[in-house]
Amino acid sequence: MEFLRLLLLFLHFIGMAVLIGAFIAQMRQKPEDGGRRPSAGILHGALTQLITGLALVGIREGALDMPVDHVKIAVKLLVVLVIVVLALVGRRKSLNNALFGAVGVLAVLNVAIAVFWR
Repeated sequence: MEFLRLLLLFLHFIGMAVLIGAFIAQMRQKPEDGGRRPSAGILHGALTQLITGLALVGIREGALDMPVDHVKIAVKLLVVLVIVVLALVGRRKSLNNALFGAVGVLAVLNVAIAVFWR
């Protein structure tokens, strides 16, 4: 089970890299029609983070009996859900620059929560 946990953690990091990388790459492009449509990379990175994060919590609590800070996980879950909703809405209708920027800020916030919340 430890190998599965490490594999999920690796995929979680990949999702984070894809999300933030796609956001930075898209920030360099000019907005179209006064707004931006989040790329598929942003959506897929956020969904990867969501799915692997939930799986990591399940593995830690269920199979490995490792402690989990439920408040921290709830905050991180809320942040990634907002990112997913913004990405889904933005795929249908362009987001204004403030909402598009919020996607990047929230992604970095989630990393900061993971690192600094102890």
